[in-house]
Amino acid sequence: MPAPPPSGPSLSTFGPLGLGAANAGNLYTAMSDEDAAALFEAAWEGGVRHFDTAPHYGLGLSEERLGAFLRTKPREEFHLSTKVGRLLVPNEAFAGESDPFDQFDVPATRRRVVDYSSDGVRRSVEDSLDRMGLDRIDTVYVHDPEQHGAERTLPHLESALPAVCRLREEGVVAHAGVGTGSVAAARAAAAIGGIDLLMLAGRYTLLEQPAHPELLDECGSAGIGIVNTAQFNSGLLASPTPARDAHYEYAEVPEDKHRRAVRLAEVCAAHDTELPAAALQFGLQHPQVVAVVMGAATGDQVRQNVARMRASVPAQLWSDLREEGLIP
Repeated sequence: MPAPPPSGPSLSTFGPLGLGAANAGNLYTAMSDEDAAALFEAAWEGGVRHFDTAPHYGLGLSEERLGAFLRTKPREEFHLSTKVGRLLVPNEAFAGESDPFDQFDVPATRRRVVDYSSDGVRRSVEDSLDRMGLDRIDTVYVHDPEQHGAERTLPHLESALPAVCRLREEGVVAHAGVGTGSVAAARAAAAIGGIDLLMLAGRYTLLEQPAHPELLDECGSAGIGIVNTAQFNSGLLASPTPARDAHYEYAEVPEDKHRRAVRLAEVCAAHDTELPAAALQFGLQHPQVVAVVMGAATGDQVRQNVARMRASVPAQLWSDLREEGLIP
């Protein structure tokens, strides 16, 4: 199933930096509607015109808040993506409990139903449009096909990918893609074919590059653009000096990963560059990476990352990191 030319503007048209809206779904910590709006406004003021969300984020809260904000902006001026694979249905047994997926601090008034079927994909897109109150979505990603058991990854992809590609062919969306933190799942998606974009979480970062070279080469051959996310590896690269008590993959940092991060920071400092700036810009050094999507919990974090993306990073830094074997 070869991918047809994208039917909408290239993602690069909207700039190299996007904002992921998981935090607006009360990721780890609840925020008010006002704080969520301020987060999005800081991104808009910083020139960000690429926004990503998902039904999974806060049981739809992220989509609702992002939609409320984007309805105040000219539709042709931003790129919007969301995801499919988890339908949201009313939780008829709701008795005041919190979301059992404990990353999100929201009441469980809805529940997730795993559904990668053709009908489920179409319904998910329709539901997302209703929650956001918008007339269209630019990119739809098949979300986390690897997170429901290794034996189900390929069946989920084989079911959902043709469905999102049909939505593109019908003009419902402009781009079809897959969002995953698994190189194996990403390679399976590239092999099935048909997609325009791959949202890759944490697998091609300054700290580690398991996507290199096979996945990157396969995406190049198939004409698949990569949207790079989780550049800080859950926080380890988010500070100029990596803290021993930082997080890696949402857990405690292994000693070898911390040592590597410290060395990366030292090389960056020798070039008057902050580690987080190099981490944000690293992916864009590869021609297959068409955009970077950042996470942020506050307007100040957005403004800081916008400045980091604009910071000058000397070419010699990349050369020195490569010479030490820290990047390919």
